[in-house]
Parts: sequence; C-alpha cells; structure tokens
Amino acid sequence: MMRGASILAATIAIIASPCAAASSEFFSLSGDMTLESGDTWSIGAKRYRLYGVQSCIRGTSYTDRRGSKQDCGDASLAVLAAFMQDTRPSCAPIVPDADLTYAVCYATVAGQRLDLGTMLISEGFGFAALDPSGLPINPAYAVAEQHARARKAGLWQFPDVQHPSLLIGRASGADQRRSP
Repeated sequence: MMRGASILAATIAIIASPCAAASSEFFSLSGDMTLESGDTWSIGAKRYRLYGVQSCIRGTSYTDRRGSKQDCGDASLAVLAAFMQDTRPSCAPIVPDADLTYAVCYATVAGQRLDLGTMLISEGFGFAALDPSGLPINPAYAVAEQHARARKAGLWQFPDVQHPSLLIGRASGADQRRSP
C-alpha cells in the first residue's frame, strides 16, 4: 500500500507544474467554507472557483461497477472535500470578479508543493476546463487529464463518464440554435 502512495505522489509531482507564489494574497482554506461543487466554494459571501478546472456537473451520472447510477458531481465534490480536509491548501485569487473569483491553490504533500487542480485532475475527479473555442484553459491540466484517462483513474474507470466541458459546450450550442 505504501508503494502505491509513493507512486501516486511521484506521478502527481511529475505532472504538476511547480506552484510558485504568484500573489502575496494567498489565503488558507480552513474555517467556515461551503463547497458548492467539485471546483467551487464560498467563504462568507465570497465565491471561489479553481481556475482551469471543471468538475463533474451535479445531476449528471455515471454507472458504477454494481450497475447503479451515481451522481458524478457528488463524486467530484466528495474528492475536493477530502483533498481540502487532508491537505489544507492555500489559494491565491488570480481573476477577481464581483460574483466569482478564480483562484489557484496548492497543497503540500510529502514535502512537495502541488497544484490542487492538477491533483484533482490527475486522480480522475476533475477535468481540464475548456475555453469557448474548445481549447484547454491550462494546457498542463489537459496533459494531466490525458494521463488520468489513460490510467482509467477515478471517474475515468467508468465507460459512461462524459467530459463536463463537452456537455456544457453541447448545451451552449443547442441554446444558440434555439435562439432567433
């Protein structure tokens, strides 16, 4: 079991780009925090989202090994909650907005400073967010996602899991076709 944990930490360390302190505004994720999804949380009236990360959308499903439908968004949220509880990450706002502030977060695992988004994506419980043209917002996250998918990590082990950014894109395209 210890060997598996070492391999996991090494894989995340290799895939994760070094997370340098880009802002002096880092804050710790502890205390009163409400998780909204596998990529979004609020502290008081302020909402945050991991920059470049897309979690499963709540209400979408996958079929587990027993043949039961499970909520994909709940799975993403549970893993984010576990990572936050276990690693106590620090975050920095990078794209502030009145309604939602995008942030980058890092955690220290086995003495290594790791990007929280990369950790979620590498473990198969987060996805690389795509821009409106369908390109990854963070190319390093796309690489981590490809590795997770190839290893069938996390949600990728279930053949009916759909990339949430593709679902969002399809819904957006359908909305555009319906509008006059």
